[in-house]
Amino acid sequence: MGQGFGKVAVLFGGSSAEREVSLMSGRAVLGALLAEGVDAHPFDPAERNLFELERDGFERAFVILHGRGGEDGTVQGALELMGIPYTGSGVMASALSMDKWRTKMVWQSVGLPTPRYAILDEHTQWDAVVADLGLPIFVKPVHEGSSMGATKVTRAEDLRAAWELAARYDRLVLAEEFVEGEELTGPFLGDQALPLVRIVAPDGNYDYQHKYFTDDTQYFCPAGLPDALEQQMREAVLQCARVLGCRGWGRADLILRADGSFTLLEMNTAPGMTSHSLVPMSARAAGLEFGALCLRILEEARVG
Repeated sequence: MGQGFGKVAVLFGGSSAEREVSLMSGRAVLGALLAEGVDAHPFDPAERNLFELERDGFERAFVILHGRGGEDGTVQGALELMGIPYTGSGVMASALSMDKWRTKMVWQSVGLPTPRYAILDEHTQWDAVVADLGLPIFVKPVHEGSSMGATKVTRAEDLRAAWELAARYDRLVLAEEFVEGEELTGPFLGDQALPLVRIVAPDGNYDYQHKYFTDDTQYFCPAGLPDALEQQMREAVLQCARVLGCRGWGRADLILRADGSFTLLEMNTAPGMTSHSLVPMSARAAGLEFGALCLRILEEARVG
């Protein structure tokens, strides 16, 4: 049981565009930790000053904030200053992983596969982007998660409108080539890569609604891949996490092409922990139920 962790704050909610999902994740984690005997308390940084954690004697923090202001290194930096051990990646890796553009540049620098891309702004030559990347094109804000502000563009004339939508969320907008294949996700816990999860969404549209609020999406874990291929992809997950400096736990998203090659899409350093979430599903396939998973994540809490 979890009495050895001291007073634990579960940080969830926050003020990002992903607040609703963070609230769902945080309630699930809080309930699981309490059931495991942890002295856990809810803490919403949107409603309280973060530095109350130090005043109120919290000894550890479970960070389940999604998006900017929680998953991007800012909260992690404050916890560092207070000397409070926290779950997940540190300041640098959190900030880097939240930035889809710079994540791709780091992966490319070590030869890890990731789709071709372009950065969009008001001066973009839209036809040139379409000519280079082809159609469809995924357009998404660089610093948002959970598919917020993302569009799958299938007609060249819709590219500018997709940029305008994404630009409401972020001044940096990424256009990424569409890679045909199966969508998978690869969680990691400590230095262990967990089983891959294969995702089959209606019409291939794994958007915000289908991620969290419908039962139309199908998930397969085990993913049904040949053992050698699964192992290769799981090793790539660990490598892509290492080069970003990630620690504790996280989840990388991938696409598997029909020819058996794969490409990395993005890294999530504080993935969802809702009833629809993929890390708990993968952990369960590895023999780790939700409460035990939460304890393992909490055990990995660090400062610095």
